[in-house]
Amino acid sequence: MKDTYILAIESSCDETSCAIVKNGQEDIATVILSQIDIHTNFGGVVPEIASRQHIKNITIVIEDCLKKANMKIEDIDAIAVTYGPGLVGSLLVGLEAAKTLSLIYNKPLIPVNHIIGHIYANNIEKKMEYPLIALVISGGHTELILMKDEYEFEKIGGTLDDAVGETYDKVARVIDVGYPGGPVIDKLSAKGSYEYDLPIPLNDNSYNFSFSGLKSAVINLAHKMKQRNEKLNKENLAKSFQDVIVESITKKTIKALKDKNVKRLILAGGVAANQGIRNKLEEICKKENIEYNFPNIKYCTDNATMIGAAAYYAYKKGITATIDLNAVSNEEL
Repeated sequence: MKDTYILAIESSCDETSCAIVKNGQEDIATVILSQIDIHTNFGGVVPEIASRQHIKNITIVIEDCLKKANMKIEDIDAIAVTYGPGLVGSLLVGLEAAKTLSLIYNKPLIPVNHIIGHIYANNIEKKMEYPLIALVISGGHTELILMKDEYEFEKIGGTLDDAVGETYDKVARVIDVGYPGGPVIDKLSAKGSYEYDLPIPLNDNSYNFSFSGLKSAVINLAHKMKQRNEKLNKENLAKSFQDVIVESITKKTIKALKDKNVKRLILAGGVAANQGIRNKLEEICKKENIEYNFPNIKYCTDNATMIGAAAYYAYKKGITATIDLNAVSNEEL
């Protein structure tokens, strides 16, 4: 059977990335230009700045990727691109580059949902088996997705307000420990002890999540302690906060697995790199005899490799787009 090479482009937020993926699993070459140093100065991603940086970087990453793979565009079978969800301005830069390559070189254009890309990051080093439930946790998403077969998705739960990664960033800003908040709080948590009593949000029997109340509780706690001239222990607050996040996520995820009678769980998204969440899920899955997998750390954050991995299976199903494909800031699976 002929090998399929897909050139993928990802620009949904603040990483400009291009990758060439063989048969949906083999990472031939990946190039990522991150803007994190720029946005750190603002405590978060500034959409207008992100878009301008993508414009500067997009041709560089494509050229570097082809050079790294020692390939030409003519060797590529299809062009894949993230069309949403994400920042519209950022998405449009990647989309225009992908559509241009598709048009000039007469290559099929494959549209990939960003969340699906995160899920298929799990397929790069170990082929996924079905049925499974995917827990997608990132700066913009907290979702439980049921997959009964290849490239079939059913959203069974999600956040009703803030995404988990967004909550980490906001809490990190409140206690002034830097950006991005997730990795910093994860490290601080490992040094701290549970001290502060914080509420477990949306502690019900649904598969949905809510983190706005937890965020508000941290803000109120920090404000009250400042008014009383009391010293806030950042390590202990990080531990208290992360324990609540872990409790909420693991409880809902395990309930979904049991209710749906599914014995496979995959973790996906930027927050999948969080050691506290990874370890707790591994502990519970081992106890409940559930097969548990997560991507290599380098495939957790936004990258084009995951887009190419997902695109291969979309391509096999005949999913392609026309040249009028547009960016979608919010889209449900």
